[in-house]
Amino acid sequence: MSQYSKVASQEAINESLTNRFRDSVTCDNTNKLDFKELDLGSPVSPLTIRASVNNATSTTGTSSSSSNSSGSFSNSGNSNSCTQLAKKPENHSGELSGLSETSPARQSNSSGRNSKPGHRRSISAGVPLIYSGSSFGPYSNGSNFGNNGATSVSTTSGFGSNFLPSGNICPSGKILKTGLTSRLANKADTHTLGMGTANYGHGSIMRGGNGSAGSAKPGSGAGSGDPEELKKAGNEMYKRGNFVEALALYDKAISLAPENAAYRSNRAAALTAMGRLGEAVRECEEAVKLEPGFVRAHQRLASLYLRLGQAENARRHLFFNGQQPGPTELLKLQSLEKHLNRCTDARKICDWRGALRETDAALTIGVDSSPQLIACKAEAFLKLHQLDDADSTISNIPKLEYYPPHTKFFGMAAEAYVLYVQAQIEMAFGRFENAVSVAEKAGLIDYSNIDIAMVLTNVKMVARARKRGNDLFSSGKYAEASSAYGEGLRYDAGNPVLYCNRAVCWSKLGLWEKSIEDCNQALRIQPNYTKALFRRAASNAKLERWAEAVKDYEALRKELPGDNEVLESVHRARIALAKSCGEVHNTKFGEVEDVSSLDKFKALISSPGVKIVHFKAASDELSEDISPFINMLCVRYPSIHFLKVDVEESLAVAKAESIKTIPTFQIYKNGDKVKEITRPTHQYLEDTVRGYSL
Repeated sequence: MSQYSKVASQEAINESLTNRFRDSVTCDNTNKLDFKELDLGSPVSPLTIRASVNNATSTTGTSSSSSNSSGSFSNSGNSNSCTQLAKKPENHSGELSGLSETSPARQSNSSGRNSKPGHRRSISAGVPLIYSGSSFGPYSNGSNFGNNGATSVSTTSGFGSNFLPSGNICPSGKILKTGLTSRLANKADTHTLGMGTANYGHGSIMRGGNGSAGSAKPGSGAGSGDPEELKKAGNEMYKRGNFVEALALYDKAISLAPENAAYRSNRAAALTAMGRLGEAVRECEEAVKLEPGFVRAHQRLASLYLRLGQAENARRHLFFNGQQPGPTELLKLQSLEKHLNRCTDARKICDWRGALRETDAALTIGVDSSPQLIACKAEAFLKLHQLDDADSTISNIPKLEYYPPHTKFFGMAAEAYVLYVQAQIEMAFGRFENAVSVAEKAGLIDYSNIDIAMVLTNVKMVARARKRGNDLFSSGKYAEASSAYGEGLRYDAGNPVLYCNRAVCWSKLGLWEKSIEDCNQALRIQPNYTKALFRRAASNAKLERWAEAVKDYEALRKELPGDNEVLESVHRARIALAKSCGEVHNTKFGEVEDVSSLDKFKALISSPGVKIVHFKAASDELSEDISPFINMLCVRYPSIHFLKVDVEESLAVAKAESIKTIPTFQIYKNGDKVKEITRPTHQYLEDTVRGYSL
């Protein structure tokens, strides 16, 4: 038969070829690619075709070059057998490359259709037709389609663009008629044939319409309408560490196939890498709803729940359907359960140091993102009266966007427990409005819990009492205000703010002992409570207990080093203490004592204590510039006696001390000169003064 006759017969065999291939090529590829982090799923197209070689007779007579390029299909023997189609000759023309999995629970019937929604094929229905012959090369003779005697169609370069290259696959499953190849190339989403360049052999399938091997790049499916291509592009981004980009691609894939469990599991992996653990849990939960037997999603859920400190949920997913976890996961789960049980027991008997120890132990084994365990740590700090630590801990608690329903912690809903602790810390710091708001949120989440209901009641009553006490105090009704604060203490006996407020009322009424007593209570709960320190110091001063007053004022000076009121108070208390002991120096507050005679100078520097002498001259600019700073140091460090000597007016003193440069500073301690400084910087001078004030 002539070449032109062969071409003319093409139209005649169209229907026969289409019917035969539709019935024969229906097997799935069950090979899987294994990523530890990502699920590749089941094939988006069940038509994973491995084209068979020619029949035994024709194969023995065909060269290796022909077997690598031929796209003919032998239908001899049992032509509809899936076993026959499963054979995989190397580099055979017409092989579908790059097909990957979409779902871990692959279900296909004999016709090659997926039974679950979302597992749609990336090509249109029908069996793609594989043409025989070499790619724009010499035609092949002697290859038949089964027993019907139809000669296979071949193409040669002499027929121009109206004829298809070897191995071309029609997405619709129909034979293209003459002149339709250019129309196919213009479609937006087509399968194009690789031309043997780069890593693609004849018959390789690439997405896109230009047919060039260079167009197939990692992530090139980002603009595709095929969810499988989007997933594969997302996987590439994930492996490169581009988690935000990967998440966006998984989102697009899910929008196209919302019931695909593998896409949601992969999205959970990206969210986990971004630290969004609550959302990752929600995606995994959705994945196991879609595919209850999805083992990888259960494993990922177990890992997330371990990090979140939810031992019960972690155990449920680790041992799902009789699965046995690895030794690492099992040991981590057992350690978490042990520490949680011990923490629960310690909390029941108010062993807060034990609770703190067990929460720290749980956090160190990898349970690094549990809001409940961190809240338990904050609660332990609160009960141990370490309020600053409690506040810092609760402020740094991880924020979860999603809490699994029905999760309990110490008998409370997990999310409500965090709010329960936070409300108590807010109340301890006097942030009563915040405390009420947080406690109400906890009550809405777990309205049946007795502990939460009690805290909510207490918070509301304390906030009401504090407001009433403040209003009465502002009206000058100090006795009634003290009673109002006392009413609030009935509901929260460990509230330092209420004790301090009532202490102020007692001081206004002249009841200094009662004021000191309430300040002591507040400071036992919050040792660095500055308002209570100041109030107690002032009350001790009223009672002329100068040693106690100086001690409190010195503690305040360390807490508030730049506070002028504190500096003035501590200086006056020290003067009063010195007077009571018969020692009087630097009685003029805020001023440096001027010395003009040698006799007075010798008398002052020989007395007990630390003396700092500033040798200056009125005509010296640097001396005058530093004088205001010396006055400030006199206020800031009242335990030191500051003196000043003008060398132009007191030549005898300057000569006796051998002063040659000004400004010069001499430091005496108990009559002995210990240091001399010439023309110092402000910072160096203050650092030196501070060292001698301790």
